[in-house]
This record gives sequence, C-alpha cells and structure tokens, in this order.
Amino acid sequence: MGSVCVEALLEELRVFGLGYEEEAVPDKLVELCMTHRLAQSDLANELVAFTTTKEDGSHLTVDILNVFEHEVRMMFGRRCSLHCEEEENLLDAYTTPSKGSQKRNITTPENPRSKRTLSTRSPQLLFSPNSFSPSATPSQKYGSRSNRGEVVTSFGSVQDKSWSGKGGHGSSVKLFGPPEQSLTRSYKFMFQKFRDIREVLSWKIEELGDALKKHYKIEEFTSVLVPAQEPVTVLGQIGCDSNGKLNAKSVILEGDREHSSGGQVPVDLSELKEYSLFPGQVVVMESINSTGGKLVASKLYEKLVLKLLQYILDLELQMVLVACGPYTTSDSITYDPMLDLIDIINKDKPDVCILNGQLIGSFEDIFKHCLKMIIEGTRSAGSQLVFVPSLRDVHHDYIYPQPPFSCYELSKGDKQRVHFVSEPCTLAINGVIFGLTSTDLLFHMGAEEVSSSSGVSDRFTRILKHVLTQRSYYPLYPPSEEMNVDYENFYNYVPLPVTPDVLVAPSDLRYFVKDVLGCVCVNPGRLTKGQVGGTYSRLYIQRQDTEEERKSPCIAAQVVKI
Repeated sequence: MGSVCVEALLEELRVFGLGYEEEAVPDKLVELCMTHRLAQSDLANELVAFTTTKEDGSHLTVDILNVFEHEVRMMFGRRCSLHCEEEENLLDAYTTPSKGSQKRNITTPENPRSKRTLSTRSPQLLFSPNSFSPSATPSQKYGSRSNRGEVVTSFGSVQDKSWSGKGGHGSSVKLFGPPEQSLTRSYKFMFQKFRDIREVLSWKIEELGDALKKHYKIEEFTSVLVPAQEPVTVLGQIGCDSNGKLNAKSVILEGDREHSSGGQVPVDLSELKEYSLFPGQVVVMESINSTGGKLVASKLYEKLVLKLLQYILDLELQMVLVACGPYTTSDSITYDPMLDLIDIINKDKPDVCILNGQLIGSFEDIFKHCLKMIIEGTRSAGSQLVFVPSLRDVHHDYIYPQPPFSCYELSKGDKQRVHFVSEPCTLAINGVIFGLTSTDLLFHMGAEEVSSSSGVSDRFTRILKHVLTQRSYYPLYPPSEEMNVDYENFYNYVPLPVTPDVLVAPSDLRYFVKDVLGCVCVNPGRLTKGQVGGTYSRLYIQRQDTEEERKSPCIAAQVVKI
C-alpha cells in the first residue's frame, strides 16, 4: 500500500465523532495501517465498528488502539484460516484421494448415515436457534454499567429543572396539516416506473428553483448547455460523474427540464471559497460556461428555509422524552434497556414519549409482545406515546416513506394516548411542531457530502442545514443502498410542510442537541450500542407569549445515559 495521509484519516474519524487527546495516537494509527496493510478508509470503518461496543469509545487512546490491534490480529487470523480451509477443500475436489485419506461415506436410504455423523453435521444443529441467537440471560456489560443517568450534553436553560412532567395531562398530539397530507395506512409498492421517478425529481428542482428565484430576485435562468462568456445563472441538481463517492473533481450539474432539458455539465469549484454539496442537492449557481462543456462556479444560491410558524396555541410547559432503538443489547434478548426506559417513564411521567424504531429487529409476535409491554407498563404514568417505525423493523413494510404500525389492536382506553405515525412525519404537540424521522440521514448524507470551508465547520450543522433548506426529510439522491424509496409517495409525504420547531434525527453518529436556523435539532443516540447502554433525550417545550422576535419553544434539552 502507499503512504498514509494521517490528516485525512483523522478527518474521517471525526465524521463519526471519534477524537483523541494523546499525541501518540496519530503515529499509532499510521503504524496500524502499515503493519496490517489496511487502507485509511478500511481502518476508519473497523475503528468505528470497534468503538461502538465500548462505553467510552469516543476518545481514542493508545491503550484502546492496542486492544483494537489485538482483536484485528485475531480477526485476520480467523479469516486466513477459513480461507485456507476452503481452498484446501476446493483443491481436494479436483485430486485423487491418497491411500491414507478417509473415504467419504455414501448415503442412501438403504445405507443411512450414522447417528454420530449426523450429530456433528446435522443442518438442524447448524441452524438451530442456539447456534445464532443472542443469549436469553441479561447482558453482563449492560448490567455492570456505572454511568446510568449521567447527562452527557445539554441545551438551553437546564438549571433548576426537575425533569418531570404531568403524565400527559393537558397534552395534545396531532398530525400537522390536512389528513390527506399524512401517511396513515399501508400502500402497494414496487410498481413505480422510471418516468414517475423522473417526474418527482423534476418537480423538486422546479419548485425549489422557483422559491430561490423569487427570494433572490433572479430575472431568468440560462441553460447549462449554452456557452456564455459572462456570468449567467443556472438551475439544477448536483450529481456525481461516476459511481464512486462525490468529490470536488467529480461534481456535475444536471439542469432543470424547462431551461436545460435535463442536460448534464461538469462543474469547476475552484473559484468558490466555501461550499457544501451532496448528490441530489438543488442549487442555483452563478457561473461562466465559456465552451458549453464546463461550468466555472462563482456563487451558490441555496440557503432558503420555510418560514417558522408564529402562532400560539398553548403556553403550558410540557416535557417530551425521545428514545431510539435498538431497545435491547446485541448479546441478549431480555430487553432490560426497554424495561429501564419504562421505569424512567413511570418515574418522571413525561407528557409525551416519542419512541423511534428500531423497536425490535424480530418478527411480528415478539413485536406485539414488546408493544404490549410498553403500553401496559406506562399506563400508570399516563404519558402520550408516539411510535415511529424504522426500516430496521424486520416485521414491517420495507419501504420509504414507511406507513404506521398496523398489526397491534389498541384497547379503548389506550386509543387516546397511543399514536402510531409514519416514517417520516410532522406532529403538532401542544402547538409545537416536531419533525420526526428514524432514518439515519446524518450518516447517509455525511458519507456523500463534499465541502470546503475557510474556518471551523461542523459537519452535523451543515447536513441539518441542507435538510431544512432543501425542504425534505431525505434530500439525498441517489439514496443510500439500504433505502427502498417509493417516489410517488415520496412526493406526497417526504417534503417538509414547514420548518419544524424541533427536528428529531436519530443516528449511529454522536448524540447532540443544537439550534440550526431556528430549529432545535436532536440526535438522542441509540438506547443501546452493541453490548452496552446508550442514551435517550428529554426536552422542555413551551410556546413563548411574545409579540417581539420569535423565540424557540424548546426551553431546555438534555441527552442522558440510560
């Protein structure tokens, strides 16, 4: 392998929230790359996977890297052993067995295989639940954690807050907007045509283009294919000229249908001091196209958000709890973290609990049992429960946008406080607008974004700005490989109807609470991370009774260890 760029490796690790304090860490990382012949991206991926199972894996130390190196050696040793064994078996199939070799027994109905042989080679044994299921005993790592209840990040005025609600008394949870604008039932999918996808993407370009044109008072758009010696303004969608990751040299602009007939032209970004781009991003660009074959960009118009609502419906203080699955550790199926969360709900009595998928990575009967456990276990608290599905829920429709859960029948008493919503969805909680999604858009978009900045720039903030200014819960195109998108329903249910007061965007990346363009964005983290406990979030919301400048209704927020 070639030389290792330690700065690029450290930057890739920072994307996933991994930092360091010891000066010897960069040298150790280079040593790991050279010793084990690992590419920078491969080492970063392995480290991210390794640290997610550690309680304090966000800060790399030499000791942690030594433990990681030990496990890497064991892993490569097993891979090599398995590869050699497979190679040996393959070669044996093409050679004449020697005299000393064991003769393979022929199995027929008259000459069945012996019970001893069956005991070691039986498919029933190889594929029994005991061979691959997590243990039914409680997770030792989760049970022995010492940081439960620790506040890991805060936002707003958190002093003198008791962090307890009124158990849903006086709480109102409603879908935002007219009923026809919300996804409330399952639908048929896998029938879309390429023409329909093209129509949705064209609509997105045209609608955002019209809004930008009106806001920036742009007279007219020019075709991306027409040569221009003077700066012209063009409208289009960012794309990549290959199947690889977007970079500064592979950016293309796909023009809109009205002015450019969908033509594609490479873009030169060298004249831009700052930019942040991703595939699928709709931009208005000022540029020179001297030959008709390349745009030299000089200015981008792309930061325009929908207006935040100003009306006041309720001035009562409300506590909202937000948690995101998995709700059990990877080495156990006892659901101890879920039971601990139920205890927290009963103790703190939040007014509203938003529970994002992955509720359970298993099948329908177990899912119903878990739902019953949560709903019945929180009746005494009285909290309003909001369940958001996830593409990681094995039993549910694997399509985006995703319809609400429909397999659980609520009792008459629970129908008033339990709400099954779609993924994504927009809710009004006592007049405060919540944008909810369970898709890891931070990870998906962070992996595709290319940016340049003259100062310190926070990647999470940049991505969240894109979500708000592109007016979509999922503006990335093409989508991540793990996404299965139905674009006809994408057109109806995925665009943001308004800029929410609070955007809940769970991610495998590091938890945070931050104000982005007037919207409080929350990543509560996962309730469990591998074999260890994770985090959840709690918020205080209250509409401000003021006729002056609009204030955020999110007064305070915290991310807390389970």
